[in-house]
Amino acid sequence: MSIGALGGVRVVELAHIMAGPVCGLLLADMGADVVKVERLPGGDGTRGFVPPNVGDESAAFMMLNRGKQGLALDLRTAAGIAVVRRLLLSADVVIENFRVGTMEKMGLGWESLSEANPRLIYCQITGFGRTGPLAEQGGFDLIAQGYSGLMSVTGEGQGRAPVKVGAPVTDITAGILAAFGVASALVERERTGRGQLVDTSLFEAGITQTFWQSAITLATGASPGPLGSAHPLAAPYQAFATADGWINVGASNESTWRGLTRVVGSETLAADERFVSNAGRMEHREQLSEELARVFATAGSDQWLERLAAEGVPAGPIASIGEMLDHPQTLARDMVVDVQHSRLGAVRSLGNPVKMSATPRSTGRRGAPMLGEHTRQLLEEAGLESSEIDELVSSGAAFAAGA
Repeated sequence: MSIGALGGVRVVELAHIMAGPVCGLLLADMGADVVKVERLPGGDGTRGFVPPNVGDESAAFMMLNRGKQGLALDLRTAAGIAVVRRLLLSADVVIENFRVGTMEKMGLGWESLSEANPRLIYCQITGFGRTGPLAEQGGFDLIAQGYSGLMSVTGEGQGRAPVKVGAPVTDITAGILAAFGVASALVERERTGRGQLVDTSLFEAGITQTFWQSAITLATGASPGPLGSAHPLAAPYQAFATADGWINVGASNESTWRGLTRVVGSETLAADERFVSNAGRMEHREQLSEELARVFATAGSDQWLERLAAEGVPAGPIASIGEMLDHPQTLARDMVVDVQHSRLGAVRSLGNPVKMSATPRSTGRRGAPMLGEHTRQLLEEAGLESSEIDELVSSGAAFAAGA
């Protein structure tokens, strides 16, 4: 099997919970050798996100940390910090998502490490970035969704309670942005021979999700509010209840709008002056939605989806997570894979969403590590003698599974 596009790149992941581990996961999927350093006691916080478990391992931890090697250290000890520094002197990338200043207090900040290892790419993911009045504030997805404006446009409508995006979208997006930044820095290093600091945040990840709403506000000065499932710039583009469920309908241009009017069999609707242009449909979106809702309620979802497909109108079901995972398209795209856990055997996980024609992905070959599973192996690779490793373990500065 190919070593992957990032084969030979050593990444040390000093990150926990989500944004940093997402970055490490994506890099591992592309072939990078990712060493996950878990803090003692207890390891990564997602080990405590139970239930559900798979065997006696956290399902959440295993989802985000497959493909990585695991090293467990007590970073409150000088010995633990010394081991990390030793690893970073030869690493290509370090990922961390501590509060601003935490790594500096341990002597592992960007300035110190870049001086010792000029080729090091230092990726820092924080709540709000390294600069600005909120730089030292901690980062949580819920808080970032509020600050970034996302929660002001998510929900059923004005006057209703604020609603966050169901998935931790700022955490996940920050991890994706960080992986993009690391890959870009690796390309730049090929030209210059030097590493650099990659800095992103949950706040900026949330802002990145507001392209349409920010375009409206920057153009008009008015902040849009929540529209339920509707689109802020095109109509009809939303969910409709049918006789037996819900479907999404995206008639967002003139061609698909005319197709939709044929599907619902309404010449009156097609000729209505309020709806002859997208601008008119947006102005009268609520009335248009009411008209269409009455029609869609007269037949089942499958019937409507078949008719809409025949006219080329974008439409689809609102699948549950289970239905999505079992869908033939999901399986055809290798988005559900088996990874081999060292103790539990085959464990199902999500696959890599990026496919490359010439470089196979590394997804699905190794499950998430047990706490301290590779501690001895990694410390030996770092040049420590067996007696030194034994001392680290016996003192509590390191933990090795099975020790």
